[in-house]
Amino acid sequence: MVRGWCRMAGRQGRRAGMAVRRGVILAAGFGTRFLPATKAIPKEMLPLLDRPVVQHIVEEAAAAGVRELVMVISPGKEALAQHFARSPELEQALHARGDGPKLEELERIAGMARIAFVYQEGRLGTGHALLQARWLLDGAAFALFYADDVVVADPPAIGQLVEAHRRLDGPVLGLVEVAREEVSRYGVVEGEPLGGDDFRVRSTVEKPEPDEAPSTLAVIGRMVLTPDIFPVLEETPPGRAGEVWLTDGLARLCQRRPLYGRRLRGRWLDTGNPQGLLEASLWLAARDPALARRLKGYLQGAG
Repeated sequence: MVRGWCRMAGRQGRRAGMAVRRGVILAAGFGTRFLPATKAIPKEMLPLLDRPVVQHIVEEAAAAGVRELVMVISPGKEALAQHFARSPELEQALHARGDGPKLEELERIAGMARIAFVYQEGRLGTGHALLQARWLLDGAAFALFYADDVVVADPPAIGQLVEAHRRLDGPVLGLVEVAREEVSRYGVVEGEPLGGDDFRVRSTVEKPEPDEAPSTLAVIGRMVLTPDIFPVLEETPPGRAGEVWLTDGLARLCQRRPLYGRRLRGRWLDTGNPQGLLEASLWLAARDPALARRLKGYLQGAG
């Protein structure tokens, strides 16, 4: 299935320094850590405070000027497409009730970006999922989002990476500092500092032991990649469970061309597990004075 905008002719974004206008959101996972809640509902549609997780991702992309998106989904996750589509019957009902604010919000959601939806058939890894979007990217540099990762930042996290891509003229990985005792949960980089928050990535290590990790810079689901990642992924052999992983492709890529990292400024929220989603919701609620007061009062009463 492909729904949304079609491939357009032209060479926009091919030259170094041009704006990154297109992006890919990887949202094909089964969400097994959230079962049974995700048996019939995509995990990306679970609420993070007042809106679905995936809406936070699309809003970040749009705020950075990335308004043409390819969302890679798996069969049964069509609710993701429905969320960003117009709903004439619902809109007519809101109009009849005079509920202008809700109607305006639905129109805003549908107009944030043009989104094409493509399927990944089977659990074949993040690298394979990205390959499904290749033909919609027109040979240009593109933004990549993992749907589990929400980053609250100003400027937007992906905008920080686009700016670094323009300066460094190459693919850029989003990096965050983590505690050394937590590095075994992430992929981390061996990086050469270039000044400020920029690094030249020399190698990537997946889930190292704390005493073996080359750094505490973890790679998160924000990147700006260039089209040369695709032939690398095509020749990357399947790893565990027969899946092709983007991290393996990136490890190969950095042996062939300069690969960069940018330490992101902002707050990274990992919503890929129930505890992380709850913590992210509480963190966002605490930033809203009215919600924070109500939440504090409720928790004191519950205790």
